[in-house]
Amino acid sequence: MPMSWFLLSLALGRSPVVVSLERLVEPHDTARCSVGLSCHLWDGDVLCLPGSLESAPGPVLVPTSLQTELVLRCPQETDCALCVRVVVHLAVHGGWEEHGEGERSDSKLQEPRNASLLAQVVLSFQAYPTTRCALLEVQVPAVLVQPGQSVGSAVFDCFEAGLGAEVRIWSYTQPRYQKELNLTQQLPDCRGLEVRDSIQSCWALPWLNVSADGDNVRLVLDVSEEQDFGLLLYWDQVQGPLKPWKYKNLTGPQTITLNHTDLFPCLCIQVWPLEPDSVRTSFCPFREDPRAHRNLWHIARLHVPSSGIWQLDAPCSLLAKVALCWQAPDQGPCQPLVPPMLQENVTVNMPHEFQSVRGHPNLCVQVSSWEKVQFQECLWADSLGPFKDDMLLVEMRTGLNDTSVCALESSGCTALPSNTSTRAAHLGEQLLQDFRTHQCVQLWKDDNLGALWACPMDKYIHKRWVLVWLVCLLLAAALFFFLLLKKDRVKAAPRIRTALLLHSAEGAGYEHLVGALASALSQLPLRVAVDLWSRRELSAHGALAWFHGQRRRTLQEDGVVVLLFSPAAVAQCQQWLQHQTVGPGPHDALASWLSCVLPDFLQGRAAGRYVGVYFDGLLHPEAVPAAFRAAPLFSLPSQLPGFLDVLQGGCARLPGRPADRAERVAQALQSALDSCALQSGTPGYGEAWNPGPYPAPK
Repeated sequence: MPMSWFLLSLALGRSPVVVSLERLVEPHDTARCSVGLSCHLWDGDVLCLPGSLESAPGPVLVPTSLQTELVLRCPQETDCALCVRVVVHLAVHGGWEEHGEGERSDSKLQEPRNASLLAQVVLSFQAYPTTRCALLEVQVPAVLVQPGQSVGSAVFDCFEAGLGAEVRIWSYTQPRYQKELNLTQQLPDCRGLEVRDSIQSCWALPWLNVSADGDNVRLVLDVSEEQDFGLLLYWDQVQGPLKPWKYKNLTGPQTITLNHTDLFPCLCIQVWPLEPDSVRTSFCPFREDPRAHRNLWHIARLHVPSSGIWQLDAPCSLLAKVALCWQAPDQGPCQPLVPPMLQENVTVNMPHEFQSVRGHPNLCVQVSSWEKVQFQECLWADSLGPFKDDMLLVEMRTGLNDTSVCALESSGCTALPSNTSTRAAHLGEQLLQDFRTHQCVQLWKDDNLGALWACPMDKYIHKRWVLVWLVCLLLAAALFFFLLLKKDRVKAAPRIRTALLLHSAEGAGYEHLVGALASALSQLPLRVAVDLWSRRELSAHGALAWFHGQRRRTLQEDGVVVLLFSPAAVAQCQQWLQHQTVGPGPHDALASWLSCVLPDFLQGRAAGRYVGVYFDGLLHPEAVPAAFRAAPLFSLPSQLPGFLDVLQGGCARLPGRPADRAERVAQALQSALDSCALQSGTPGYGEAWNPGPYPAPK
């Protein structure tokens, strides 16, 4: 977020507001009063000893307001100093004591009505690290001594101060009859004075401007060539002296870049010429910068050094409030206490304690700024252990002898008893009984607002364990019964076996023949997997991954892998077994599944898991490599009945008669087999197939 350069231009611009000041030639302090009053200034400084407040039997003189005015004290034309003139407005408080007839008048206690009023007015001036006090005697004539009447003013010239300093002035009368009046004022520096040429300390003073440099800030020091000066970056502390951060002796001119993370509202800059008794000018340009305030909250830390004690550490003062809240074990938001306990202003770098609050692990402290919670820490976390499952009851005064009780929950404070569906409402009567029989612990009390009570909830949880266990047992029994029913249904239902068909890429006619076989087998029913039906998955994952995954799934489900041998498949199998290199071509798919299944045959794990198949007229059975004859080998469609029995395996019998099933598969294969034989040009093939004991397909 960009810096508020408008505010900076007001404080550090090249043309600040210029003040024209009155010149005083008198080198010594003086005092004067308005018409009717007489004043006398005590010579020299006096001790600033205000004393304690006193009560007065008669009229007293008290200050009512303070005013200041900047002037220049100039013993010589070109040697002036900045000075603060103080104007104190005075009034009479109280009147002469009245005595009835016959009462004795003591002159020591009572003054005559025509006597004048004499008072001492103390003016105190502080500009860190200097403190001065001046004492004025003011005499008020009797005619002006009227209760509550303003009598005029006294003027003091003057308190000398440094350029750009922050001064504090207060005034009271002696003896002290009321608290002092005070004001704080920021004095201008050399740039804000019209007569700066008359102040020698301003002649060689460095000038400072602030500008943006991306996310960072540039300090441009307009100093003449070869002039030596000092630069101090410090944090301005509300209490105590300034806190130095960086100090450098430099030679002008200079440009210094500050990282935006180093900006804080109280970061100030002080510059001065490296000459004896030179004037130091201070700037605090980041008081309104949003980034500086964010950095301050980021670096601030809230910690709990001991039970019930908290402290907020930060390099600058913070405008924040602190209050207590109630943290439930569910880790929800910390609930503000009802009725709200008075919030306190935060003083940084000082330990604080809630004196009237009894310790509880669920009580936490929140530090908020602009209605946003910045920090939260629990006060008794180390000494009292983790959060307790306690309910916080709030007792509020509704009359002289009447109170109401509510339970603090995440939804608010639930009145007890209540018909709502919250946890506290369900236990309303029990909680009220605990409250009335003093089984709850009082955490805080205020005679005007009410009290806070922590009621343990453990016993209510223990009472419900029996019901919870009973419900759990019923649910477990119901789940067990459901699983038994499901198991019986699984046993009763016929299990469908999986058949994975693996073949070579022999051409369009052969793929049509494989598709016809797969379609016929899927009608038996069998769950059939073949790469012809999974082109998209093969493209996405690759042939090897697809074949490996399908083989593993088929064998895990007690299925069977069907190896379809063709002339091209036999040739590649022989080449593979002889460890010859197989070049890319139409048989890449077969190479993929060969790498998956061949280890099972070579290691004797083929029985019961694999079946070999070749088609009548397309391949002689002796052509099938010997390594693959460890599994049953069938010629289709002539040996369909035996092949279907092997596919059935240990599963329940397939619906229908075996002869009918063989006939349906044979009819599906006949036309596809004839078409494939014609396309491949197999000699001598074309006669009708004789199925044996069941009729040939028409």
